[in-house]
Amino acid sequence: MHLDAIRGRQVLVDGAFRPATLLLRDGRIAAIEPFGVVPDGAVLDAPDGAFVLPGVVDTHVHVNEPGRTEWEGFRSATEAAARGGVTTLVDMPLNAIPPTTTVEHLELKRAAAQGQSIVDVGFWGGAVPGNGADLEPMWEAGVFGFKCFLSPSGVDEFPPLDRSEFLAALGEVARFGGLMIVHAEDAAILADAPAPASRSYRDFVSSRPDASEVAAIEQVIDGARQTGARVHVLHLSSARALDVIADARAEGLRLTVETCPHYLCFSAEQIPDAAPEFKCCPPIRDAGNRDALWQALDEGLIDCVVSDHSPSTVAEKRRGDGDLQQAWGGVSGLQVGFSAVAHEAARRGIGLDRVSRWMSRNTADLVGLDRKGRLEVGADADVVIHDPTATLHVEAARLAHRNPISAYDGLRLDGRVTSTVVRGRLVAGPDLDPTFGRLLSRPDHGDDR
Repeated sequence: MHLDAIRGRQVLVDGAFRPATLLLRDGRIAAIEPFGVVPDGAVLDAPDGAFVLPGVVDTHVHVNEPGRTEWEGFRSATEAAARGGVTTLVDMPLNAIPPTTTVEHLELKRAAAQGQSIVDVGFWGGAVPGNGADLEPMWEAGVFGFKCFLSPSGVDEFPPLDRSEFLAALGEVARFGGLMIVHAEDAAILADAPAPASRSYRDFVSSRPDASEVAAIEQVIDGARQTGARVHVLHLSSARALDVIADARAEGLRLTVETCPHYLCFSAEQIPDAAPEFKCCPPIRDAGNRDALWQALDEGLIDCVVSDHSPSTVAEKRRGDGDLQQAWGGVSGLQVGFSAVAHEAARRGIGLDRVSRWMSRNTADLVGLDRKGRLEVGADADVVIHDPTATLHVEAARLAHRNPISAYDGLRLDGRVTSTVVRGRLVAGPDLDPTFGRLLSRPDHGDDR
């Protein structure tokens, strides 16, 4: 259903909520008028208590197609996104086979996504040993930046960079003005940490110590200092790294940082043993750590919140029969991440305007999508309606994710997404069109939108 207008009494415009009518034309916001304006055509009226927000821009999603489509795929992932208020996602270069480490592999990714995407989709490239010559061609082909690991990724086809390889890749990315995004855990510290076969969640956390994140982030910062590269720390888990991040910011280095809903909504104390749905790397840490991450968001030290949706089959998740060293590491949360963060934020007295900035505006800015993540004239008409008076009872089996296992299973959240609009089209209703989503490239490469 294509819309001509969206009206609400709490519309997020210029950082504040006010009554307004969004007039839409050709998939964009053509004008923002007073609420009392009665537009012609198809109008979506938000319930009186609901909030009208820019669509969520999730820049950290593992779709896994091609190659591991049984783990997830563009059709299932983009449906989950639409139902959860995500109007744009950026796909990670792993765990697909082949990984997105060359232009040829990027084209295979795009071919897999074509005609299977309900929301708009962009792509990260990957930096792995030996592909330094492939980075600039991928940048010229429109990827938003390059992901690398400083420790094993969990899949053999996407190996980590050692110190010299990382510095060389950073120098290359700096040369053409790209962005390096880093899974920051130190391989040597992880190798020295005790990692016994165990069903104990405490043992699993001990096997991924805070020191591994701090040391790796220090390495990222030092590399940025040496090369001048723009760098981004993925899925920050440990609050102990916040001081070195603050110092790097004060130094003027081009460093941004994200965290994830599972680090903000769960704590180690509440996670049962032998529950692989909560296993992720780096791990969910204690409640005090979680509070410090919220404070860093509030202070602007952490820039954005993304899902790091990293699903697998149920069999992979349950590999080892509760042994958390064997189970696949990753949390499935694409469909519920925004509502979960909104719920926890409200509990802490934080408004949806802040949540929207972390999950829509700041993520769009990270990848240069200046027509996404905001409700303003000329922006894409990507809109989510969130009703705080409705209750979301999360049932993993009813999520659009391909595999029915999620850390959020069983939660009751205050508030849920009731409508999602992508470029003026209502997409989360009964008629889901997998041909509507566009494949995005970096805007300075060429506007595919």
